[in-house]
Amino acid sequence: MCPSPPWFHHPERRLLTGFLGLLWSVLAGGCATTTAPHAPDAFEEVSTAPEPEAPEYIPVVRYGRYTLVELAPTAAQRDLLLQTIDVSMPEDARATVGDGLRHVLKRSGYSLCQTAHAVIELYELPLPAAHLHLGPMTLRDALLTLAGPAWELHADDRARQICFERPGDSVAAEPMPEPTAADAVHTFPLMPSTPGGQP
Repeated sequence: MCPSPPWFHHPERRLLTGFLGLLWSVLAGGCATTTAPHAPDAFEEVSTAPEPEAPEYIPVVRYGRYTLVELAPTAAQRDLLLQTIDVSMPEDARATVGDGLRHVLKRSGYSLCQTAHAVIELYELPLPAAHLHLGPMTLRDALLTLAGPAWELHADDRARQICFERPGDSVAAEPMPEPTAADAVHTFPLMPSTPGGQP
């Protein structure tokens, strides 16, 4: 008979070996459990998703090894008032708002209109020191900054002219019709006629 190794004869080792064997069989048996077959859920009819539209063809041209450029005008090329400008005015002690507007519009494709007398008053105002450097900002914002909040900007894209007008001037220029005798009867004063507050 072959002599058995000495560690099998020790009682604690037999207990440890038996415990490890039992643990191994439990783990192996636990992984092999089977579940009852699960009945599949009833499928609902789902409408098919719409087919994705074919992408629109966008013409591009290759510039360099890794660059493709779209062959379409930018938004600033379509609407010239959206072009970005960064302007420093020439330092002149007698610079006016009109000079600043002309300098900003120099290479924009627009010119100033010279029609209304009120606009000439705007053009003759002195240019503030804060407006000697404008930008980067859009051309529209630069023109509105130079004119100030009392003026509205109007662009004539056909003639490529920029005009300014006071918001109240267009209403005052239209003649108001005289009220008829029947309309005069129905009008009431908004303010009391006597200084004491009682009519």
